[in-house]
Amino acid sequence: MSALDSIDSFLFSLSRAFCSPLAVFVQIQGCLICLILALGWALAAYVRNREIRRMKDSTRRGNSFAFLCHDINELEHSRQAQLPRVSVVMPLKGFGEHNLHNWRSQITSLYGGPLEFIFIVESTEDPAYHAVSLLISDFQGEVDAKVIVAGLSTTCSQKIHNQLVGVENMHKDSKYVLFLDDDVRLHPGSIGALTAEMEKNPEPCSMGFATGGRTFFLWGGCMMMHADHFRYDHCGVVSGLRDGGYSDDMTLAAIAGAHKKLITSPPVAVFPHPLSSDLSFSRYWNYLRKQTFVLESYTTKVNWIMNRALFTSHCYLSWGFVAPYLMAVVHVTAALRVYVKGYRLEETSLTSTGLLMVTCLAACTLTELFSMWNLTRIEVELCNLLSPEAPKLSLASYNWSLVFIAMLVDNFLYTISAVRSHFSQSINWSGIRYHLKDGKISKIDRSKNMGPKFTDLGGKNLYGKKGLPPKGSFVISLARSLAQWRQPKKYDV
Repeated sequence: MSALDSIDSFLFSLSRAFCSPLAVFVQIQGCLICLILALGWALAAYVRNREIRRMKDSTRRGNSFAFLCHDINELEHSRQAQLPRVSVVMPLKGFGEHNLHNWRSQITSLYGGPLEFIFIVESTEDPAYHAVSLLISDFQGEVDAKVIVAGLSTTCSQKIHNQLVGVENMHKDSKYVLFLDDDVRLHPGSIGALTAEMEKNPEPCSMGFATGGRTFFLWGGCMMMHADHFRYDHCGVVSGLRDGGYSDDMTLAAIAGAHKKLITSPPVAVFPHPLSSDLSFSRYWNYLRKQTFVLESYTTKVNWIMNRALFTSHCYLSWGFVAPYLMAVVHVTAALRVYVKGYRLEETSLTSTGLLMVTCLAACTLTELFSMWNLTRIEVELCNLLSPEAPKLSLASYNWSLVFIAMLVDNFLYTISAVRSHFSQSINWSGIRYHLKDGKISKIDRSKNMGPKFTDLGGKNLYGKKGLPPKGSFVISLARSLAQWRQPKKYDV
């Protein structure tokens, strides 16, 4: 028997094994996962598409400002004068090719009420300090904006430390505080939409949250809360974040869940997220590590149980999604070898079960990809309607074959990343290594030589010379950011 015949024999045996009851269950489970994902994306597409129809109907009725509000009467001065004051707090770290455009989209909001912007950096050595200072000077007298140097964190993550310093310096009359990541590109009416969502339940003791991006789940990239939560430490939000907090959104979501408080997301809270043009696998891997590491932080025993449940279910479903495709490759390869070599089925003992499973998986995958494409198409259209002055987003650059492969790779690596995070209990976040103990930060190591010089997906330069903008990367990033105003780029929506 030749080596190739031995490989064929092994391949046929593997294909037969993948037709066992357990293997068939795994493949049917994979099909169900695909269909559940497709259903979820279809429901999300329905909600977003309904908002698009409302905006277009409002425009046909003569409302040229439908991207701000559906009822043009809401723009009357008497109503705008009654809008609550909002403080926008933005912790910054590093400077990259998309930051300038993002920050401009934030401070040029068309919110009609009193509004202030507070940018917080760790130190003046951060390249973001010089870049945002120049931006604020360009808008001097037009917007209420300032930069605050927060110093180094000692008991929590640097991002949370910056956020808490920001709320300490917000206006005494602010009713709401909006936390934004520096990679969030707002629409002109985003702050107004989030505020309107909060005003549906305006009592400070309600501890409601308005967020963007993910419905019914708090997202730290964009979350609005009552300012009095932080002034008076309602429900322990300040102490929960300050005393060992690693993830702002997971910590606040746990507090909201413990006190049975509402988390809501308006359908227009969808934001384009531009990626770095030189994204590498190592930076993606570190990003994935940070995403899985948040499940290792917790505030209470109940929160720990919820995180363990998320950890277990996500790992199981991730590999449950990938495994059927590996089996399908074996079934298809075995069938091709039978066809090419002219084997009789009696010789291989193969059955039609394998190809039947492949056919079902292919149908479910096409349904899933169509649902994903439809949701992405609708969200791109919604973003274009919400930002009529911005360069138009497009699906033309999307390679859906690569998107599908990326889904498989991402789900395969998720479990590996989650397990590593669980056993390491430490993570490097923007050049700072955090160590956890009992779900809270217990130790912080800082060294420019121990971590990357660039952030993960955004590709921001983390270090610069003290008192001066970095000569190379800062100028290049600034030029790229200015070009963003004239030319559309590829986006991850």
